[in-house]
Amino acid sequence: MTAFLQQLLNGLSLGSIYALVALGYTMVYGVLRLINFAHGDVYMLGAFAGYYASKLLHGRLNGGLPEAAVILVVSMIACALVGMLIERLAYRPVRRASRLTLLIVAIGVSLLIENLAQIFFGADPKFFPQILPERMFEWRGVLFTNQQILVLATAVLLMAALTLFIRRTRTGKAMRAVAHNPDAARLMGINVNSIISLTFALGSALAAAGGILVSLNQPSIDPLMGLMTGIKAFVAAVLGGIGSIPGAVLGGLILGLAETFVAGYGSSTYRDAIAFFILIIILLCKPEGLLGKGQVEKV
Repeated sequence: MTAFLQQLLNGLSLGSIYALVALGYTMVYGVLRLINFAHGDVYMLGAFAGYYASKLLHGRLNGGLPEAAVILVVSMIACALVGMLIERLAYRPVRRASRLTLLIVAIGVSLLIENLAQIFFGADPKFFPQILPERMFEWRGVLFTNQQILVLATAVLLMAALTLFIRRTRTGKAMRAVAHNPDAARLMGINVNSIISLTFALGSALAAAGGILVSLNQPSIDPLMGLMTGIKAFVAAVLGGIGSIPGAVLGGLILGLAETFVAGYGSSTYRDAIAFFILIIILLCKPEGLLGKGQVEKV
């Protein structure tokens, strides 16, 4: 039982990271019907933004939660600006193009960011500074660290804040209106371009938060770290129902738990493969996802 609870805690911690990144995929798809394959690379940029921010803050703050909070906020703001820039320069000019064109552009943006990151950051891994000294706790035989607690608490807080923003604010209602029918939203006086840009900013900021939280537990970062995580987060979004915010959270948690239990009770060799196995099963059995709704398209 203790081993099960240990795996459960580890799976929830990992799944919360996938959920944060998956939210960006599902938000962008909700308003544009676009799979932003560069989203995983924004997650990587968030980790590097935090890395360089920590270098600048070294000696000015005494570490701990205040420094971690400042680095998190700086990284989220930096990636929000990057997300808005990507939308303005890459996606807006081809917004009304075919879906194949949008897919090619998304893949091209992803490759561009990865190669530019290797040029500017270097291809060698960097080691994220230990902002929070690791402390081990035990509860009924289950071992956990202060970093795991921080990851879970921050992820839950950010996801709750996003949900409240979308459901309770005027801007959030405008985002839902654009997702439902952009043309009708435009006729009602909503600035659709601004809402789409804001959606990219919010999704990118959440991806950056995921990058920082991962770096606290796994301090080695590199320009290609977003490739596999981005794919897994996309699988989580599809599993929960692409376009559904609760679905993205649910899909991320399920994927994190599945990975952890496969590695813990089976073989770590199949840890990455489980995401693709889940993707195949969900596409065959329930293509709209667990919480998604089927849509009829006119052709």
